[in-house]
Amino acid sequence: MSTWQIILAVLGVLLVVFLALSVRILKEYERGVAFRLGRLRPLLGPGLVLIMPFLDQLVRVDLRVVTLTIPPQEVITKDNVPARVNAVVLFRVVKPVESVMAVENHAVATSQIAQTTLRSVVGRADLDTLLAHRADLNEDLAQSIAVQTEPWGVQVEVVEIKDVEIPEAMQRAMAREAEAERERRAKVISAHGELQASVELRDAAKTLSEAPASIQLRYLQTLLELGADQNSTVVFPIPIDIVKPFLDVMGTTPTTPPDEVPRSGAGADSDPPSRGAGTYNHADDVPRLSSRAPSTPGE
Repeated sequence: MSTWQIILAVLGVLLVVFLALSVRILKEYERGVAFRLGRLRPLLGPGLVLIMPFLDQLVRVDLRVVTLTIPPQEVITKDNVPARVNAVVLFRVVKPVESVMAVENHAVATSQIAQTTLRSVVGRADLDTLLAHRADLNEDLAQSIAVQTEPWGVQVEVVEIKDVEIPEAMQRAMAREAEAERERRAKVISAHGELQASVELRDAAKTLSEAPASIQLRYLQTLLELGADQNSTVVFPIPIDIVKPFLDVMGTTPTTPPDEVPRSGAGADSDPPSRGAGTYNHADDVPRLSSRAPSTPGE
């Protein structure tokens, strides 16, 4: 092999190595921040890019949304209740150059900011707000973190509080409070129902009092309902209001007085038929004594 062939082979190898070190492929969700001799170059990517080996330094920046889990934080709420709270932060890089130039590691910095902000925001809220109005706290957290990460080219998408752990004694106290609240609501609902029922009964009684016949119809309807079951035996008194009309009719029927009964024959002077020592009046069903004295023997 001649000297020229050796030189050409070496140059070919160097060319392959140079191309291997110069060619970079950036994916669609990646951007390249390049520095040449320490100075910032224009943003690169996506696709095939060329850099100068040993002169350029390329930093790949991922533009996808990153999920960051905040470890549990020991916090004390506004009403002095200790709790353990953890959360999740979703963020992404919107300015690749700032994310490289402004902060050493934007993911770690965002995690630290999220932890301190979580303790601060939860410490300003009471336990009821932390449990019942978590959406408001999430929005407050997202805004607070976004203000601090914006200069780094990081945009906070979502912040969600995942779990809230409180002492067992506090959990039991909350359970008792919730049970007492449910009992109070049940009593209030029952009282309103009784009040409404009493009002309806008062109106019904007022309506029935204006029409006495309605009371009798209602009574008969109740008896019909009680007798619907063939196996039931119902014993009830008959109210005087039902039989009073019949008694009134019987009392007003014209009768012939005993003194005006026609007398004829030998038995004209005989006494009218009677029950014992008195007569019976249909009007009031009370036996009355006859006004005629009993006869003595021999007269």
